[in-house]
Amino acid sequence: MNKKQTEMAIRNIGVFAHVDAGKTTLSERMLVHAGAVQQAGSVDDGTAHTDTLPIERRRGISVKATCVRLQWKGMDINLIDTPGHTDFSAEIERSLWALDGAVLLADAVEGVQPQTEVLFHVLHEQHVPVVFFINKIDRIGANVAEAVAQIRKLLTPDAVLMSDEAELTEYVCGNDDELMEAYLDGKTIAREALMAKMAIWAREGKCHPVYVGSALKDEGVEALLDAVVDFLPPPSSCGDELSGVVFASMTDRVMGRGLWVRLFGGRLENRMALDIPQGVDLLTGTEKTEQRKITQIRGVDGDDLGALQAGEVGVVYGLGDVKIGHVFGDRAKLPRPVQPGQLRSPLINVQVLPEKPEEMRALRTACETLSEEDPLLQVNYIKTLDQLNLRVMGTVQLEILEEVLRTRFELKATFAKPTVIYKETIQKAARGHVDYTMPKPCWAILDFLIEPAPRGSGVTFESKVPVKDIMARYQHQVEQALPMALKQGRLGWEVTDVHITLTGGNHHLVHTHPLDFVVATPIGIQDGLRNGGSQLLEPILKARFRLPADCIGRVMNDINLMRGEVLETTTDGERVTLDALIPVSTSLDYATTLAMATGGRGAMNVRLHGYRECECTPDKMTPRRTVDPLDMAKYILVVRNALEGSLFDDE
Repeated sequence: MNKKQTEMAIRNIGVFAHVDAGKTTLSERMLVHAGAVQQAGSVDDGTAHTDTLPIERRRGISVKATCVRLQWKGMDINLIDTPGHTDFSAEIERSLWALDGAVLLADAVEGVQPQTEVLFHVLHEQHVPVVFFINKIDRIGANVAEAVAQIRKLLTPDAVLMSDEAELTEYVCGNDDELMEAYLDGKTIAREALMAKMAIWAREGKCHPVYVGSALKDEGVEALLDAVVDFLPPPSSCGDELSGVVFASMTDRVMGRGLWVRLFGGRLENRMALDIPQGVDLLTGTEKTEQRKITQIRGVDGDDLGALQAGEVGVVYGLGDVKIGHVFGDRAKLPRPVQPGQLRSPLINVQVLPEKPEEMRALRTACETLSEEDPLLQVNYIKTLDQLNLRVMGTVQLEILEEVLRTRFELKATFAKPTVIYKETIQKAARGHVDYTMPKPCWAILDFLIEPAPRGSGVTFESKVPVKDIMARYQHQVEQALPMALKQGRLGWEVTDVHITLTGGNHHLVHTHPLDFVVATPIGIQDGLRNGGSQLLEPILKARFRLPADCIGRVMNDINLMRGEVLETTTDGERVTLDALIPVSTSLDYATTLAMATGGRGAMNVRLHGYRECECTPDKMTPRRTVDPLDMAKYILVVRNALEGSLFDDE
């Protein structure tokens, strides 16, 4: 198929699938056919080229997204092989930031599994064109027609089985008036004409070619590679203005920390200086920056590129602790939003325990290093309790973390029983007040109205105070301090779903010092939260179960016992799809229970539905990580550095 000469000869694609659908095996076969490797690796033998970590090879499970390069028919293909298990959704999500197109696997025996459904809808929402590959057609029980029917029913009606000439002709002619007229006149429509139309629509995400085969038996792989070239789009040009995103990181023993970057516009070069944001200056409200210089740029294969062009993927060294998700240049030119946690956020908290007390510092450092590589793996250290906590996705991630700490950092650690990450809100509208006028010199007086807001609305702020009472820059400081003030409420959890109005207060022309209003804001906010009362909010999951018909009664009973709610059930042959809402707190280990109850025949996939009110008991509260602002004397001493610690610490 002829391609426009102006197209970039690059395809940046991801391979996605439900766990155990054969994703890594397919990636290995694609590498062999492209001549990138001589022999396909094996997941079971721990020799897969896309499983680069020792732990992945030992356990036969993909933990991190891996980028490899191959060539096919003159096209450079940067292929990102992503994990399949939902505990590593953060890796899947970050890979989306770098992609132009995707291959999504479906199992010819199992059909569209729960995670397949989640992945497709995320790809669709992010406007990523998708080609389907129905894998494992060699297995007993494989049913391609049924798998295609499920794709059309559960995912998209615009799925076209490319091996069926009649279906291809009918679909294309049915969506093109000129070809339909020729078809009705009895003319033969050339396959090249059909493919040309499919290419346009597929690259726009309007239709989805479906290919079939067996990665294990090496069937259908070359046809899929052709589809990647023909039906997935090249990088779009964003012009000369710099625009790119950091989607992963790695560590090189010689070069140090490297950042995986997808560039959408402009150019990065060795020795190029970049202004790296260092947060907001609370005094001025402006963004602080620090200039850093690129020391080396390597390609996907590890070769020294010297420069990274728009449309390319590479590893950039020399920029230090730049966070994953950092955007270079113009964020507006990115094809999709860069917001960690959209696919799935950590919902459980776990305490990490060192084997020896004296290893706590090293353990904390190791966990912070891992958090730099996975921003959703949040580390909280409570200094007063000498307690280290992590926010994680699930129990499989904990098993991997335990092994990584042991093998990479030589630290033996254990984990306490996981607990749910709750949130809290205010029960009723209330006023908060603070007079921060002592010890001199200082002056910041604030009055707040804090009101309950609808679930899922987050935190909103407005000011009704004239600038003659509180200068504009001080009001800006109040708004900047709100995230810090709401990090822990009266129950110890993050406060959400509130509307905060600054209703009164004043500054002093002589006694007000810089940052007085930053210091005062948490006191006034906590006073309002105390006056309004606290309401605990628990996370609720929307779960989709795929079950054998004889297991439906057992699962519905379990949902009731978990304080859940059945939303809908649909029957498709011998399989039942059940949608339900279930609290995280009662369903932490239910995936294991489900597997045992159904003999491995049942599957479930979950997504955060939202938060709802629940009863607060002492065991659901969490310790404060900082001095309570309502202990005003001690709090002020702390933030004035009269005691150890700082307002800005999480300790």
